[in-house]
Amino acid sequence: MTSPDRLLPSVPRRAARALAAVGAAALLLTGCGGGSDSGSDATKNESKSDGGGTRTVKDATGTAVKVPANPKRIVTLTQEDLDAVLALGIKPVGITNGQGLNKPPAYLGDKVKGINVVGNLLQPVMDKVLAAKPDLILAGDMQDQQVLKQLREITPATLVTMAPADDWKLSFRGVANAVNGLDKANKVIADYEARAKKAGEELGENKGAEVSIVRWNPDGPSWMEKKQFASGVALDMGLKRPKSQDKDGNAHTPALSLEKINEIDGDWLFLSTLTSDGEKALKDVQEKPAYKDLNAVKKNHAVTVNGSVWSTRGGPLASLVVVDDITKALKK
Repeated sequence: MTSPDRLLPSVPRRAARALAAVGAAALLLTGCGGGSDSGSDATKNESKSDGGGTRTVKDATGTAVKVPANPKRIVTLTQEDLDAVLALGIKPVGITNGQGLNKPPAYLGDKVKGINVVGNLLQPVMDKVLAAKPDLILAGDMQDQQVLKQLREITPATLVTMAPADDWKLSFRGVANAVNGLDKANKVIADYEARAKKAGEELGENKGAEVSIVRWNPDGPSWMEKKQFASGVALDMGLKRPKSQDKDGNAHTPALSLEKINEIDGDWLFLSTLTSDGEKALKDVQEKPAYKDLNAVKKNHAVTVNGSVWSTRGGPLASLVVVDDITKALKK
């Protein structure tokens, strides 16, 4: 089963990137692939409808899946899929707890009130999924084939919605296509991008600042690569990454030793944790000279943020939380 630590693929990096390219291409086809043989009409939705009220779409693995033309009872197995359907104005009938949490993500607040929880992140309880009577299951980046088989026995309309290196916009469009809402998704993304750009332009002296984005693990800090979710939001705001972190990819580094802690420095430092052990490790290191000597810390520019938002693969609603967090910290 996919680990809750989902920022690092579970296969070697080169192989993961190759797999990611295939998955991303599949979702691009699903979201906005060509509907003609020539492939020239790239704006057409590559989904086919039959006469029985279903459509055929491709999931993130490239698998063709029949889904209801207008699904009514959706179960989401990841925080990102939940975020996506809520952003499209759809209330699912079953959800899982958030990443690193034993409850739904707090940032989604009242939007998830009253929705049945069917398990933890990518760990569905089959009886609870069955009781939800789904006509569509969004299975995130589920890799456990046995679990997928069980889910497809509940409903064949079970989609893997994320490949290892897909960014949130690509996954969001794939989810939107599965629920027949691609046009709305494109508007949601356009609105977000306009908001992020505007917020970045209003940061005054911090416009274009270098921001370090770090998750603190029990064994030390890891900085996020540029295509990781929160990093991408910062770039959409016109912000930069420190030179040591100016690296493409959507993963995070291995945990750094105290001797390499300078790699997490920047004009601003955003810190998150996902576990109580990580939180304790962060508190412990904050008393050490090496941490106190960071320029961001000296300037009082170290900001603690919600790891269940910042350290995930993200979605349209989470992206707005990151924009607001950055704006609150940097705007003078």
